[in-house]
Amino acid sequence: MTPAPPVLDLVDETFIAVPPGTLAAAFADPACWRRYWPDLVLEVYTDRGDKGLRWTVTGALIGTMEIWLEPVLDGTVLHYFLRATPAGPGGAPRALRPRELRREIDRRARASKDVALGLKEILEDGREPGVPPRTGEPGTGD
Repeated sequence: MTPAPPVLDLVDETFIAVPPGTLAAAFADPACWRRYWPDLVLEVYTDRGDKGLRWTVTGALIGTMEIWLEPVLDGTVLHYFLRATPAGPGGAPRALRPRELRREIDRRARASKDVALGLKEILEDGREPGVPPRTGEPGTGD
């Protein structure tokens, strides 16, 4: 029997004006994953280094999640993908009513954007749009 497709299929993109390696370091420590996604248990199935990570997801959701770090101009586009189904007791898939599903999708979309914008604020460290990286900033070669 083929499993049903995931009911949550979220995609988000955020430009962050830092090199991919700087952004990858923000996801390198598994302890930070609990802070970013407190109700999810993540297990890496592909570590792509400065290109991102892919996880299997258990806990409140069952499925997969990925961050893909794409170098663009003088920064990185953080691509976020979540494909999952809500989990019930014992980790079995749980059906949601349409209204509950819309709320869950909205909650997860907002949470992913909060993670991205929080990293943007911290890692860009006040860098103004259009201003080159400071000398000595990671990835500048200085």
